[in-house]
Amino acid sequence: MENEFSFKHVDLEGMQTLEAVSAAPRLNNWMYQTISGNLDGRVLEIGSGIGNISAQFLKDKRKLVLSDIRDNYCAFLKARFESEESLEEIIKLDLVHPEFDQKYANLLGTFDGLFALNVVEHIKDDVLAIANAKKLLRTGGRLVILVPAYQALYNSLDKALEHYRRYNKTSLSVLFETNDLKIERKYHFNFMGIFGWFVSGKLQKNETLPTGQMKLFNSLVPASKIIDKITLNSIGLSVVVEGLKV
Repeated sequence: MENEFSFKHVDLEGMQTLEAVSAAPRLNNWMYQTISGNLDGRVLEIGSGIGNISAQFLKDKRKLVLSDIRDNYCAFLKARFESEESLEEIIKLDLVHPEFDQKYANLLGTFDGLFALNVVEHIKDDVLAIANAKKLLRTGGRLVILVPAYQALYNSLDKALEHYRRYNKTSLSVLFETNDLKIERKYHFNFMGIFGWFVSGKLQKNETLPTGQMKLFNSLVPASKIIDKITLNSIGLSVVVEGLKV
């Protein structure tokens, strides 16, 4: 039976996990370098959280709009980034709002790029999430989605973070194909992370990522990058699909 989750206005487990990930700057920079290369022009980030990846874009003076579904994250982002010159705005955005077209009419078709990292797995109707993401793009705009890989790795961390599912290349690609997005790239990210996720969630039964473990992984990022190159990004803790609105 598929999990059922109720929306939390303040997501303590999510906040603790994002704070732990912030202790791994090499990982955040690696993820940024991996997903951002083809994102040009006016870019929207869905689910910005506390800005771990947002900070990388803004450091490089990339034109960016930040968003999140939760008020506390939007307030955090404003306090952290409001003085950044390349930040256009911070908006509260629900990717599956029942009146999406009316609620966000001013945003439809206005972005050259959109990315959502570790977001879609939190949304029960993931087909609708991708459909609405597509609506926000201009024709020719690029959508980049990164999600957790391999349902077999689903564990206490996933449940506490309210993940409905984990993906593989095929299941994530289907979301793009169903919404008539032209897939340009699909690949895995972070092979070494599989072992950490398994130990932390399956063996230790953690419900949030321990900061100490993230700091340890941060020190291993240089080796992890080499391993991903050796494996040709064919296996990893995350799976990424990039596509175009045609």
